[in-house]
Order: sequence, then C-alpha cells, then structure tokens
Amino acid sequence: MQIVILGSGNIATVFTLLLHKAGHQIAQIYSRNAAAASELAYEVDTESANYLSLLKKDADAYLLAVPDNAVPELADELHLPDKVVAHCAATLPLQVLEKVTPHHGVLYPLQSISKNTISLPEIPVFYDGATEKARNVLYELAASISGSVPQTASDEERLKLHIAAVFVNNFVNHMYTLAADFCRKEGVDFKKLLPLIQETAYRIEQQSPVMVQTGPAIRNDTVTIKKHLEALSAYPQLIHIYETITQSIQSGGKIA
Repeated sequence: MQIVILGSGNIATVFTLLLHKAGHQIAQIYSRNAAAASELAYEVDTESANYLSLLKKDADAYLLAVPDNAVPELADELHLPDKVVAHCAATLPLQVLEKVTPHHGVLYPLQSISKNTISLPEIPVFYDGATEKARNVLYELAASISGSVPQTASDEERLKLHIAAVFVNNFVNHMYTLAADFCRKEGVDFKKLLPLIQETAYRIEQQSPVMVQTGPAIRNDTVTIKKHLEALSAYPQLIHIYETITQSIQSGGKIA
C-alpha cells in the first residue's frame, strides 16, 4: 500500500519505520520542519515536502501523525475526497476529518512512543473509520505493524484508554522521576530499585493490580508511615504526594 505520512515527530517516525518494515511503500513525508522531513524520508528512501501544495495526491492512505492541536488546521487545508485519511490522536473525534474525505478514520497507537527509542516497541493499534473502505484499509495497516489483532475503538473508548494510559505510564514515570531525584539527593543508587520495578510490572500481567498491592499503606503500618514522613521532612512536595497516595491505597484502590 502507498502511504503519505504527515508529520516528522515521534509517532510519525515510528509509524513510518514500522510501515516501511511491513512492506508498505512510504510515498512521501510531509512536515513543515523541512530538515526533519528530509531526514525521515532518507531513512525509508522516499521524498519529502514541507508545503501542502507539493503533497502527493495518488497514495492509498494518508496518516496525520501530528500533534493533536495541529490536526484541525491541517484538515482545513486538505481535500482528498477519494482517499483514506486518518489521524493518530486519542482525544480527537473521528469527524474532525470529515471535510477532507468521506473515508476518514483513526489509527491510534496505545503505546509510549519515542523516535529515539533503541528498538521499536510492541504497539497495540486501535482503529476506526467512517466508511467500510476506511475501516478495511486502516485494519490492514494496523494488522501489518501490530503483533496483536487490531481492535476498533470509538471516540469515547479512545479517550478513556488515553486517560488510563496517563495514569499507568505518564504518572508512574513521574513517580520514577521523583524517586530518582530523591535518591540522587540522598546518595542512594536509583538503579538498585530496577528489579522491584520489573517485578511489579510482571505481577500485574498475572493478576489484578489491586491483588498485588504491597507496602505500609495496605498493611496500615502507621509506624513505618510515620518514619517515612519524618524522613521526608525536607521535601514537602513528596510528603503531599506520599500522604495522598497512601490515603488512596487505604481506601481500597477504588474510585469514589
């Protein structure tokens, strides 16, 4: 399949490499960042463009792998009535592309994606389309780059998945960041925690997260909690987070 990628950032780069590896022809890379577009195009032996007037019009599918706030602006400038055009955003509705083509859709990767990653990760890809043609094409693309069977996800489902993803990825990684900074300031090697991090991730593959919860909060170990808070006296930000998360754990891990 011939595909035009609009974008040159993290998702655009990883999708380009995965689709190229899967045997699709990347017909063109478009980006306002001419240098980034040229660099990415070079990796898959194709051409680049940094003006929409130069956009190829004969590809099978067009992927808008750009920041969420850039999609509506692009949609106002594109007119590809016979083509399948999809964005890659979790929080934008399908209909944001309805003026571009009847065959509009979404190709949403549920993964933390960075173009600087050492190896390409396993990427579950969710899709949706306004027409049968769009759904068929996007299913084929998703199936070719994902190790799992692609699933459809409505606008509402993608938003909910994205919210949950922020909790399990962005917020958890922020906790790692805070812990690493605490360790640095207190002269402790953060890397000594890596086996614990890996074990916790492994356990939730086997059981529900609430079933593998450990630590002083779930045990209601007030003595240890008090010692921790005293040791954090120089870090009011960490005290606030510690107390908030402790209270959440002790509530049973359920949303009120």
